[in-house]
Amino acid sequence: MAVLNLLTPPLWTDYELIDSGNGAKFERFGPYTLVRPETQAIWEPNLSEREWQRADATFEKVRGEDGAGVWQQRRQLPEQWPMHYRDLTFWARLTPFRHTGVFPEHSAHWAWMRRQLASRREPRVLVLFGYTGLSSLEAAHAGAHVVHVDASKPSLRWAQENQQASGLADRFIRWLIDDAAKFVAREMRRGHRYDLILMDPPIFGRGPNGELWRLNEQLPGLVRECVALLSDSPLGVLISAYATNISALTLQNVLGAAMARYQGTTSAGELVLRESASGRLLPAAIYACWSNGVAPSQEPPSAA
Repeated sequence: MAVLNLLTPPLWTDYELIDSGNGAKFERFGPYTLVRPETQAIWEPNLSEREWQRADATFEKVRGEDGAGVWQQRRQLPEQWPMHYRDLTFWARLTPFRHTGVFPEHSAHWAWMRRQLASRREPRVLVLFGYTGLSSLEAAHAGAHVVHVDASKPSLRWAQENQQASGLADRFIRWLIDDAAKFVAREMRRGHRYDLILMDPPIFGRGPNGELWRLNEQLPGLVRECVALLSDSPLGVLISAYATNISALTLQNVLGAAMARYQGTTSAGELVLRESASGRLLPAAIYACWSNGVAPSQEPPSAA
């Protein structure tokens, strides 16, 4: 019987989900508080409207644009500011698509990833749809040789700036602007192999040359091809996804079928954020994970 898990990240010193409700979330990124849309937060907030209005910046959608909008700033925020998690330092920014380049929920898997990578000398890690590179940096810090693939040149530059900020310029990370599916196909022909593969595909996207990506249609094929890239004794495969109408159970079924010939554990569930005051949980993403050892689990809370 399939069991879906709820994973919350360890406590961050530099991030806090303060409150949520009425289709929005109230967060702290470093010293700044932000209000951003959140379609799943259909409940009532715990804090008063007056307290929400004290946020430093609020994102407002622009009708007719594809998720784009503008930030209404109560006080002037810098173009970018540093944030920290354990030994990593990286830049947060206000983007026209409400994101800040920082996704704290991903850190719910990082302890598992570090355990997997610690079992092998210089493991090879492939990160697809890597965006601003925090998971890539965490893997590199753990001693892995990392190949990071993303279709966006600005995102890749941002990730490289995060590498410099973290003091990891001497670590092996190969940054590539490429279409994920095309890159994986080329790696298969080259005979390259990886010990651990991470992917965070969007529901819809375009490659650097206009290649179309539709999650519901193309994910199963991409996962099968990624499995063909695994080493003879793989450490893990992790898929996460946002803003999609498919279930975590769907991801588990796709990954479980692709990994059927391997001995290991397949698990799935939701990545969730916990409100600091009330303890209420906010769903953030879905995931599925195959592990050759112990599956990802809830880490004991500790500030990082």
